[in-house]
Amino acid sequence: MNDKDHGADVAWRGKVPVATRFDDPYYSLENGLDETTYVFLGGNDLPDRFRPGFHIVELGFGTGLGFLTALQASPCPFHFTSFEAFPMPQEDMARALGSFPGLDAAHLLDVWTGQGGVWTVGHATLEVIVGDARATLPAWQGWANAWFLDGFSPAKNPELWEGSLMQAVADHTAPDGTFATYTAAGHVRRALQSAGFTVSRKKGYGRKRHMSVGVMEAPQ
Repeated sequence: MNDKDHGADVAWRGKVPVATRFDDPYYSLENGLDETTYVFLGGNDLPDRFRPGFHIVELGFGTGLGFLTALQASPCPFHFTSFEAFPMPQEDMARALGSFPGLDAAHLLDVWTGQGGVWTVGHATLEVIVGDARATLPAWQGWANAWFLDGFSPAKNPELWEGSLMQAVADHTAPDGTFATYTAAGHVRRALQSAGFTVSRKKGYGRKRHMSVGVMEAPQ
């Protein structure tokens, strides 16, 4: 990722944004909001686990859809940190989020400049850390209660799914913390299991056969 400081290059497949760098859509061609709700909220047992100070961490901020879905679902203040190598330009983000009028995207769009930062958006504290997660995540000092592992397809963006990064995910997970991801790729599941998660598969969203979820068991 020698061009990691550059923003995202976005093309469009109808109303769905596609990352030209990875030739992969940012979310399901069927319904991105339903997919995000099913995979990332449902896969992490949210909103039931929300409590004040709950911390969601995400690999791949993309359009901000994961954040806004969590914001809508959470009944209390929470933190949301996302690691993003190629931040999306504001105009593309606005176009993408315009497909989901049920989400209140205005406050996010008001602060989003296509760069990293920390903002208060509604009742959430949002931090977006720009750069290669293989460098930025190991240096991060926080802890996740839930992970949204939302990088592009492991076949097209293998750097975001390699074993050392999955170990960094585990190293920054609180006891009883969880992860959810749309992918059920065997090497990803094995890497997360080797890192310390109890990993299982469940039915995927839409036409996708399986997805993966896991929990970091608390020490006995």
